[in-house]
Amino acid sequence: MGTVESLALFLPEIALSVTVLALIFFDLLAVARTDKANATGFVALGGVIIALGASLAQWGHEPTMLFGRMVVFDAFAVFFKILLGLSLVAAILMSLTSDEVAGKPNEGEYYTLLVASGLGMLLMASAGNLLMAYLSLEFVSLTSYALTGFLRHNRRSGEAALKYLIYGGVASGAMIYGMSWVFGLSGSMDYAAIAKQVGGRDATTGQGAFFVALLLVLAGFGYKIAAVPFHMWAPDVYVGAPIPVTAFLAVGSKAAGFAILIRFFNFGVTADGALGSVPGGLPLVALLMMICFLTMTLGNLAALSQENIKRLLAYSSISHAGYALLGAIVFREDGVQAALMYLAVYYAMNLGAFWVVMLVSNQTGREDLDGYRGLAWRGGAGLSVALTTFLASLAGLPPFAGFIGKVYVFKAGLHAEMYALVLAGALNSVVSLYYYFRIVKKMFLEQPQRDDPRVQFPAFGVGVVMALSLATTLLIVQFGWLDAAALAAANIFRG
Repeated sequence: MGTVESLALFLPEIALSVTVLALIFFDLLAVARTDKANATGFVALGGVIIALGASLAQWGHEPTMLFGRMVVFDAFAVFFKILLGLSLVAAILMSLTSDEVAGKPNEGEYYTLLVASGLGMLLMASAGNLLMAYLSLEFVSLTSYALTGFLRHNRRSGEAALKYLIYGGVASGAMIYGMSWVFGLSGSMDYAAIAKQVGGRDATTGQGAFFVALLLVLAGFGYKIAAVPFHMWAPDVYVGAPIPVTAFLAVGSKAAGFAILIRFFNFGVTADGALGSVPGGLPLVALLMMICFLTMTLGNLAALSQENIKRLLAYSSISHAGYALLGAIVFREDGVQAALMYLAVYYAMNLGAFWVVMLVSNQTGREDLDGYRGLAWRGGAGLSVALTTFLASLAGLPPFAGFIGKVYVFKAGLHAEMYALVLAGALNSVVSLYYYFRIVKKMFLEQPQRDDPRVQFPAFGVGVVMALSLATTLLIVQFGWLDAAALAAANIFRG
């Protein structure tokens, strides 16, 4: 499809690009800081809502290739554009009410970077070419480093941004080196052409080199979803970044990482999506299964002893990357559908948990578990119930949405005969009950002490949390529409 025709199907990305430019000029032209208090946030919110509306309008459109096969337009891409658009809306709304962001002198730069990062994530979800995949992922990484270090005079924020930069640089270098190998072995950067070359290659012609190339590429993708052993940046970054940025990385960045990983391995490695053992007897699927197991297990075990709730949720996020990866590595339509279902329900429950963390931090200035001691009896009863809902859903307990998400990924694993991995996932879910309900115990079963202040939360924040809590509860009985959308998106267009 030509450039002009492609632009008509590129409206969400165009809307975010225009929003980034508008934010830059709005921030530069504001006469005084007081004149634009929170105004940049509302400009960003308006642009993102327009982009989200454009994405919703594209659902059901015929799939095609855009800009000389650089970008894929299909239901899979649109699904992630909607999910990422919702993540951006939530991050901006959180930022507008966050004590760490609202009213700060560099607020305009913050929203510009946030929207720009979202734009890169949309391109990650629709990349059909190695060059587009690398550029979009690197663009997201660079903006994420700056967002993590937004709190300029906070040593913890600066340290987190530096660690993120170092880990990201190593992962990015490994990934582009692997991509250069893939290009050298296949003679093309186009996913479909790569799959065709790999499919026609016999077991003795460069298959070992191709396997090494895939491992190097996997380092970049694994870093983005915080899968073991590429997870080491996540705990420090989650703790040091402003809470809205942490939530955006946990929900949006992880979703974009899964989008680029699923599309590459289902589209760029084999033409039929059945990965099998690649190559020459070297089992790539077995390696991915091991990464999945380690990600679930290490994330859950490391979370058991955490006292900082952001660090606890960081390790929880790592474990949930393992659950979603269980669906992704099935490399069949039902596995992709399961991964998409899981990422969608993960959005609601994890975002809700981080929103509660932000509200409590705004009121008390604390992020440790003791800051939640007796919260239900200090004026936060409703918020405590909502957080319990989110934590129970993250643990996969019925009747909450997380249960449905885990049913889908475990079912996909059973169909692929990954019995040991499914058993490990179920046991890890049991382990997670301990650290999630440590927080519940703090809120309801421990009495507040004299230095624990009473809290009063803003109506808007409480309303959003309650809405997310309701969605987390109702999704288990009204998930047919999400199932249908995930099934349609699982049919990845191969050009």
